[in-house]
Amino acid sequence: MENTSNLFDTYVYPEQQFVRGAGVRLFDENGRDYLDFSSGIAVNALGHAHPHLVSALKHQAENLWHTSNLFAIPGREKLADRLCQNSFADKVFFTNSGAEALECAIKTTRHYHFERGDSERINILTFEGAFHGRTLATIAAGGKQQYLQGFGPKTQGFIQLPFGDVKAVDAAIDENTAGILIEPIMGEGGIREHSNEFLRHLRRKCDEHNIVLIYDEVQTGIGRTGKLFAYQWSGVEPDVMALAKGLGGGFPMGACLARAAIAASMTVGTHGTTFGGNPLAMAVANAVLDVVLEDGFLDHVNKMSGRFKQNLSEFLDTYPDLFDEIRGEGLLLGLKCKIPNTQITVALRDHGVLVVPAGDNVIRLLPPLIINEEELKETCQRMKEAFNELSQSANSDSER
Repeated sequence: MENTSNLFDTYVYPEQQFVRGAGVRLFDENGRDYLDFSSGIAVNALGHAHPHLVSALKHQAENLWHTSNLFAIPGREKLADRLCQNSFADKVFFTNSGAEALECAIKTTRHYHFERGDSERINILTFEGAFHGRTLATIAAGGKQQYLQGFGPKTQGFIQLPFGDVKAVDAAIDENTAGILIEPIMGEGGIREHSNEFLRHLRRKCDEHNIVLIYDEVQTGIGRTGKLFAYQWSGVEPDVMALAKGLGGGFPMGACLARAAIAASMTVGTHGTTFGGNPLAMAVANAVLDVVLEDGFLDHVNKMSGRFKQNLSEFLDTYPDLFDEIRGEGLLLGLKCKIPNTQITVALRDHGVLVVPAGDNVIRLLPPLIINEEELKETCQRMKEAFNELSQSANSDSER
């Protein structure tokens, strides 16, 4: 059948078209409901059509949409203050996406050393399996060949190291090392967690060699792991951090956070954006923080995580032909699969549960952070029905 779409052919879409969302559910054009354990790839932290977010967006849309960064933007100072008060950071630059937040983090890191007279100090150490975005710089940072192929020479200054390899890190550091960039938990890479010991080692090496430690918390930030930021589990802090996804609760935005000493070199004219930090984004993100920073919110995330992990452990025992292990923290969880993860993704979708495939043959389980026990119970029942069918089919195939 001829493709008549005017869209770039960069995605293959399933047949479902979603027309409405409410809480943890999405509804297709036929009225069928789906429990959304994809959350728009960890974006819809507060689910769909959260009333506080809707109210904030409507109120702002009725007053002011856009002025550009030629002028002060309502809500921007408030959001920056709240992010800094609740993190290691002193300064914030707002962007339109996670990739842009990473671009800002990379530029800030290199410019910090440039202003100190170390203009050759541009190399950033990254880790195999990571995903940092789809710009030319961020695909170079990720290093995945399928994303690099066909786009000309790889952007210089990124050195990939094996996952969790302390000796490789120590050997790679030299006089041209500007920064170390890491996802505390790799999302796209298969919900692979760096140990707290490894993260603390990176902090020590960065302090020893005046290297900027950059955390990519685009997927892990804003409560997803059970703390506001994933770095808080390790007891050490980064110097620069990229946020997006959950920060906007579904509205496209991102942020680059930094310590004052690192951000000081980013003076007038060194970086910019037309839409970043626009009034609509600021209104929604402030509304997201209103909810996430409420007393007990993160306790709820951890409670639901514990319940969900219990169910996943039962699935591991019941379906040893399908799954190998559970990964992740909070409500950033994954199941390592023994059959193709795409097969499991489709089976779950057929039973009304939406999940996200990831690298290393993992399915990501990313429910909205507001999910309750009844919704979790319903989801697990649907998952069980899908897994029963898959297991029976796999056993039938093996007997032939």
